[in-house]
Amino acid sequence: MHKPHKIFEALNRASSYLLDNGREEAAAGILLQHTLELSRAGLLASLRDEMDDDSFVKFWDLIERHANGTPVQHLTGYEMFYGRKFLVNSDVLIPRPETEELVEEALELIQKHIPEPSPTIADIGTGSGIIAITMKQEMPSSKVTATDISQKALDTAQKNAVELGADIEFKLGDLLAPLAGRKSDVILSNPPYIAYSEAEAMSDSVKDFEPHSALFAEQEGLALYQHMMEDLPERLNKPGVIGLEIGHLQGEAVENMLKKAFPQAKIYCKKDINKNDRMVFCINT
Repeated sequence: MHKPHKIFEALNRASSYLLDNGREEAAAGILLQHTLELSRAGLLASLRDEMDDDSFVKFWDLIERHANGTPVQHLTGYEMFYGRKFLVNSDVLIPRPETEELVEEALELIQKHIPEPSPTIADIGTGSGIIAITMKQEMPSSKVTATDISQKALDTAQKNAVELGADIEFKLGDLLAPLAGRKSDVILSNPPYIAYSEAEAMSDSVKDFEPHSALFAEQEGLALYQHMMEDLPERLNKPGVIGLEIGHLQGEAVENMLKKAFPQAKIYCKKDINKNDRMVFCINT
């Protein structure tokens, strides 16, 4: 292959190649920044610079891997969440911007409804640790515990906690089981909620590269919410807040589960920035 002489030529060629292969053009810029170890501003300032052979070979290898489905985040090794850099790999779900909205709403509800100056927060199915670590960083006085059924996921979350300086208690086990005998002021979770029947319509970069145990659930994606409902009343303090991320068709079903578990509580579904039902909250006062 003829090697482009300038950085902007490599970027243009990669963008076109990704577009031809059904991928987002923007990934080319991210992978080029990663290859050249430049910020976005640094890349823009360097577009007319020469690109050496080694850098181009490394860059094009990443472009081809992404064109074949490998997520950009697995190629760079990280994803941004709530303004922080989180390590990601094939053992954990790649953080989504919708989950930032769950965190944002939870922080507001804590300020309004939880008088405790050092609230206890539990993150169920923590994955890479984004919810637990972000809550701790945004509320340094809080005491945060995170659970996951996957030891590999917890290892990744632990690395992120160390990297970001967040003091989190990590516990291995299924959903709320590791918290037996304990109550929390706040319980948050982004559990697997995709129905197996939806797999065919999903992008190959998701279903072929992200852990299925973090994506899919039985009962049309509702199984883990149902499972959590058995323990939530025993695990939540009063006043207490629950926040669950959901699939866009699951709002009514999850609301009804919470209403049954907490008949006196205020329960509501909240849409994400794309106007899809994405979160259900329970305020138990």
